Amino acid sequence: MGNLFGRKKQSRVTEQDKAVLQLKQQRDKLKQYQKRITQQLEREREIARQLLRDGKKERAKLLLKKKRYREQLLDKTENQITSLETMVQSIEFTQIEMKVVEGLQIGNECLKKMHQVMSIEEVERILEETQEAVEYQRQIDELLAGSFTQEDEDAILEELNAITQEQLELPEVPSEPLPEKKPEKVPREAKPRQVELVAAS
Repeated sequence: MGNLFGRKKQSRVTEQDKAVLQLKQQRDKLKQYQKRITQQLEREREIARQLLRDGKKERAKLLLKKKRYREQLLDKTENQITSLETMVQSIEFTQIEMKVVEGLQIGNECLKKMHQVMSIEEVERILEETQEAVEYQRQIDELLAGSFTQEDEDAILEELNAITQEQLELPEVPSEPLPEKKPEKVPREAKPRQVELVAAS
């Protein structure tokens, strides 16, 4: 199923990543070539020894010349591998530096926005108001701590106790007597009338 919105998914692989991958692949190929040349050199050395034992000195000399040429190729291969590894390390370190610079740029933009919200003048004003408030509170504390005598302290405590007592006192009982409640009259039940029976004379 294709992309639902028809947009191609953006790849996270950068051009630098591709370059590093290619360099590492070339380095690995050179190492394989280097390993193969080393094995050939060891085999040719053994063959040269066998030729000398067989009295074939000229053939042994020719083989050693060939071996010497391969050794020079091996040295060049080693230098190429070193150059590739140096290039890979340089690119990877540059990528790290780019990320650091990007992070610094984001941080600077964030700081700029914060500075726009609160300017230096605003910070100085807040600090000045805070200092004034602290100084004012300190003056009040000094006045409260040092300006009252023992007599003043006793009077303050006495007034505090009086206010506390007022809050605890119950409401006074009224002095006038309460009105008496008259009992309600219960209606008497009507007596049944006596029915006089008149005898028939």
